[in-house]
Amino acid sequence: MRTYHDLPDPPFTTPSNLTIGNFDGVHLGHQALIAALIADARAAGRQAGLLTFHPHPAAVLRPDADHQYLTTIDQRLAIFEALGLDYAVVYPFTRATAATPARQFMARLRETLSLATLLVGPDFALGRNREGDVEALRGFGAVDGYTVETIAPQVLGNGEVRSGRIRGDLSKGDVESAARQLGRLYLVDGEVVDGAHRGRTIGFPTANLDIPADRLLPANGVYATWSTVAGRRRASVTNIGVRPSFDNGQRTVEAHLLDFSGDLYGQHLVLEFVAHLRPEMRFPGIDALREQIARDVAAARDLLQEDR
Repeated sequence: MRTYHDLPDPPFTTPSNLTIGNFDGVHLGHQALIAALIADARAAGRQAGLLTFHPHPAAVLRPDADHQYLTTIDQRLAIFEALGLDYAVVYPFTRATAATPARQFMARLRETLSLATLLVGPDFALGRNREGDVEALRGFGAVDGYTVETIAPQVLGNGEVRSGRIRGDLSKGDVESAARQLGRLYLVDGEVVDGAHRGRTIGFPTANLDIPADRLLPANGVYATWSTVAGRRRASVTNIGVRPSFDNGQRTVEAHLLDFSGDLYGQHLVLEFVAHLRPEMRFPGIDALREQIARDVAAARDLLQEDR
């Protein structure tokens, strides 16, 4: 897959079937859209391409809202490539982008990407004041030489698969529902940093992760997880929260790797969430905490044996 960090120069000569969106999470709905895009492009002898905005428009237009991502841009690009796209354009989103008239923006795509067909969801819109909805874009395309097609959203359980729904599930700790909509386990990753070493003193050493502030974490609590470091995937129990039995300070992410002892400081660790075990709790003493962690480890071990 070819990756561009702006519109390509020189322009493409081979016609493109294109989709546009943020694609945060690259969930089942996104995957179905991309699969249809690729199939239609192959049948027509065209390129299959995708344009995604970065940073997320919400982060630019509402900077005080502290927007958090389900996936990094690099993770999204890796998934796009695995799905079989020919190219992806990471388009820099600015306030000027938001103010661009929809027809003008689409004309640039027609010129630079040799746009033949745009495939989007039915509620898609772009351009100044979101004026470029599907009906408007079809009108522009009829004059400017491209077609606009839509694909129905994916439905799972009691609703449509959407990034916002996944965010809501994660905010409640429902990592299993999030995984069903993503088609894979939800993950975060970061560097293992030095911590307070309290876990080690009670027999459960933890890897303390430095997670970027713009990554969305599940709700505070204890989770059965997989931890991958140096190419090795290990069962783990992870606590997200403020460690109420010790202090009420900064939110932390601490993973206890089962059946492992060693120094992980400075290494990159990928954390996949399998199931929520319990909410974060305050314990009357170290012995009670130690006993509960032992129960958490046993529960995680059973769950992760089934998840292999």
